[in-house]
Amino acid sequence: MPTPVAARYIGVSETKLRGLGLPRKKLGGKRVYDRVDLDAYADRLPYEGAQPEADECDKLFGVVAS
Repeated sequence: MPTPVAARYIGVSETKLRGLGLPRKKLGGKRVYDRVDLDAYADRLPYEGAQPEADECDKLFGVVAS
């Protein structure tokens, strides 16, 4: 997605998005962000307040501490 759309998608300004160093892809002469990369970035951000409850599968595979 183009920069303005990608910035709105994750809730930051275009300037902030460009400064995050996220990978972009070439689409003809344009540079676009992949939604998967934007989601991965957002998934790495820490939660504010209480952590969400981990399900049993996450615990078994070591995704979160038991």
